[in-house]
Amino acid sequence: MHRTVERPLRRLKRPPRISAGRLFAALLPLLLLLASPAQAAEVPVTAVRVWPAEEYTRVTLELPVQVAYTVFTLEDPHRLVIDLEGVALSPALAALPDKVTAADPYIRGIRVGRFKPGTVRVVLDLKQQVNPQAFPLKPIGEYGHRLVVDVYPLTPVDPLMALLMKKESPAPDPGRGEQGPAGSRAPEAKRLITVAIDAGHGGEDPGARGRRGTLEKDVTLAIARKLKALVDKEENLRAAMIRDGDYYIPLHLRVAKARKVNADLFVSIHADAFIKPHARGSSVFALSERGATSAAAQWLAKQENDADLIGGVNLDVPDPYLKQTLLDLSQTATIADSLKLGRAVLVELGGLNVLHKEEVEQAGFAVLKAPDIPSILVETAFISNPEEELKLRDEAYQDKMARAILAGVKRYLAQNPPIARPKLAQSEAETRER
Repeated sequence: MHRTVERPLRRLKRPPRISAGRLFAALLPLLLLLASPAQAAEVPVTAVRVWPAEEYTRVTLELPVQVAYTVFTLEDPHRLVIDLEGVALSPALAALPDKVTAADPYIRGIRVGRFKPGTVRVVLDLKQQVNPQAFPLKPIGEYGHRLVVDVYPLTPVDPLMALLMKKESPAPDPGRGEQGPAGSRAPEAKRLITVAIDAGHGGEDPGARGRRGTLEKDVTLAIARKLKALVDKEENLRAAMIRDGDYYIPLHLRVAKARKVNADLFVSIHADAFIKPHARGSSVFALSERGATSAAAQWLAKQENDADLIGGVNLDVPDPYLKQTLLDLSQTATIADSLKLGRAVLVELGGLNVLHKEEVEQAGFAVLKAPDIPSILVETAFISNPEEELKLRDEAYQDKMARAILAGVKRYLAQNPPIARPKLAQSEAETRER
């Protein structure tokens, strides 16, 4: 007799549950491939800044990611066009026209609008023909991705040289005419000693920030301007401002500008900062060719040298100054003079403020690498210290600081009068021939 044996049915396994979020994440690459540029999510411009200066005007667009862009110029009238791919007409970008001032030497106005689906066009109406440079910057510090557009004049201006030439030119004698009678030339004036004054940071690079919001770039410029006014009152001194506005100058160009005016001394002004608020005092630094004299000096040098990453430098452009500014990194004699200058300034600063270090410290500061100019970096005070921040904000204290630096410069010059140096144009020509 045949029996039918009933076997239990196997239960089918249920497929794993997939959340809606995981499903969307899995399908997102396919959706992006199928989406047209107009349908894809557009990137907002989160911040815009315009930094006008006599040498160039910088326009900065900040975004959460790097975007594709195209920059070109148009004639009749002169315009600079920036096409941004996949960028939204965000409120920050719409506010860009309001950032232009009437005093801008290059930009008359800015217009922003949708050029075509997926492309936003920014048009800079220009006051003259320009030579633009555009380059992206990676995130650093408080900044995200940046697109930088530097608007240079077609023929570079040199306000520094123009200022110095104006001071050097003797006024004609109205009683004798421009040339004067034959054979009666005025005696040659005593050679003026040029002090290059470098206000640290600027523009995109604010430098250190105090608890009350004080920016190092503002303090350094204020002290530098006061120092220049005092230097120019001296009979045998003249000042050359490396930075005289709220814009950024790459470190190697600061050195190059000092050499271009045949500076006898180079003084870079800064305001120190540290992670601990109780750090205080003034310091003076010189270049080192054998490493830093302390861990703090090494740390500070790195912070200052990173200014180029924050301020924004176009690394794709060949550096025409690198060869002439870094001719000889041994520069033993120049460093020795820098130490003498630093000690003279440090003595004067000690009469105004407590000294953070009793000796001149040394480290590899890029801004001090002129091979033929005694150069120092003065940390006026700790902007990160609440008490010293208040001092640095005070105009009377800024004036005292400028006077102390000048007194140190004069102390050094009294003991180390500069010898006659060859014309810079000649030395540069020799450099190019090598």
